[in-house]
Parts: sequence; C-alpha cells; structure tokens
Amino acid sequence: MILFALPNKGRISEPVMKILEKAGLKITAQGRSLFANTVDKDVKIMFARAKDIPEFVADGVADIGITGYDLVLERGVEDKVDFLLDFNFGFARLVLAAPENSEIKSLEDIKDGVRVATEFPNLTRKFFEKLGKRVEIIELSGATEIAPFIGVADIISDLTSTGTTLRLNKLREIAEIVRSTTRLIGNKESLKDEGKRKKIEQLVLAIKSALFAETKKLIMMNAPKDKVEEIKKLIPGMCGPTVAKVLSNDEYVAIHAVVNEDDIYNLVPKLHELGARDILIVPIERIL
Repeated sequence: MILFALPNKGRISEPVMKILEKAGLKITAQGRSLFANTVDKDVKIMFARAKDIPEFVADGVADIGITGYDLVLERGVEDKVDFLLDFNFGFARLVLAAPENSEIKSLEDIKDGVRVATEFPNLTRKFFEKLGKRVEIIELSGATEIAPFIGVADIISDLTSTGTTLRLNKLREIAEIVRSTTRLIGNKESLKDEGKRKKIEQLVLAIKSALFAETKKLIMMNAPKDKVEEIKKLIPGMCGPTVAKVLSNDEYVAIHAVVNEDDIYNLVPKLHELGARDILIVPIERIL
C-alpha cells in the first residue's frame, strides 16, 4: 500500500488534482474526507496542508507527497526526502521586500536588528545567517504585506509569483531568497522497498506522461500526396508523422502528428496553403 499525501487546499491543489486525473489516477473522495481511495487498490490518498506534507513524507507517515519546494526547504527536510518530479507549475519566489518609501533599498541597507516579518522564518533566518546579518524574525501566519505599515516589522519576506501583490501594497523587492515549483517527493525508506518503489515508479511515469501531454496536440489532416515531403518539414512529429492511405481518394493521404501546442496558430495556415484539408486538432491526455 502506498500512502500518497496531497494538498487539501491552496494554489497548487486544483492543478495537482487535474494532472492526477489526466494521469489516470482517479480519486474517490467524499466531502472533506481526510483519506480517499483511487482506481489503484494499492494507492491511498491522504489530504493534508501543503506545509505539513514535507514532514509527513520525511517521517514516513506518507510514502510520497506533492508540495512546494519552498515548503520542503522551510521544514529543513530536503536531505531526508527524494525529489522525484518537478511539475514546473506553482512557480513562486520567496523575496525580501520593503515599503517603497523605506530607506532600505538593497541588502546593503539592512542593518543588524532590522525586523523581518514572514511566514517562512527558517528560510529567512538561514538567508540572513549566510549574509552574516543579525535580524529579528517575526513569524506571521498571514497578511505579511501589512506588517511594515502597522509597525510590526521593517521589511518582509514573502512569496510572490508576478510581483503584482507587492506593487499593489506599495512594496519594493529587495532580494530573492529562493525559487520554488511544485514537487513530488518520496520517503527514502519507502523507495528502498522493492514493491513500493515499483509502484511509485509507476505513478511517476503516469504523472510524467500527463505533464508532457499538456504541451502537445495531435494534428490530423488529409493532404495531397505530392505535398507530403513539404508537410513533413513543418510537422516532424515525435518520430516523424504517420502517413496512411485515404481509401476514397487516391490523390490524398492522411497525415497524423504530435506537435507543440504553441505552434498550432502559425502551423495551420501553412498546412492549408499546401492543400491540407479536414484538419483536426485533438487534445492528448497522456504521452508515454
């Protein structure tokens, strides 16, 4: 049995659930259940706070889990878990920021004794220790942006994706502490167990196939035989396009290929100019 810890809420919860569904790991949960079954009788789901998942996996409470890289570092368990997969979404940066009217405009302006409000006390403390600066860490559980404006702190350490929230709150970024994405992590002892390792590898393969398919589309068309070579140059596909007979028309062939989703917009007009017709663009669930 593999116990798989998933975030029960937050910014990465919904995209994670969508990827797992595409990967074929259908989850059956009722209401606010803490546990759920999957289509695989050997994989059970445990829902937990994303910030607790690193500790659960490190301690062996869960065999694998999905959480933010920043949360693994904050918990200090990066050496106690194996990083199995980077989802390349849920991107965020932990940064230092000061009010726009503050005299603190760079790391050099931060003096000993400066108060730093944050939800990431450990990462923030380690950052300043490496710089050789002694600051006062003030741990908050939310609304970090307001801390400098109510006299609680001088600067903040907070997560940002685009920087919009910082700008809206009249805060200016000073420095970056760490970059983070959503990760799949595994318990080291679980990965030493041959049975569990095989099941975990199966899960990793399924998730990878769904992630890879997200950026691809299947393009299908009928095209003149004498244009096949030109079309092949436009859509090389993963191992080359598939070309088949069109039984109702000897002058045409059917061509199928997997292409990058970002290429579709410019690709279709070029194919049309070469005489391709009946062009279909089809989503792909998984690619192995």
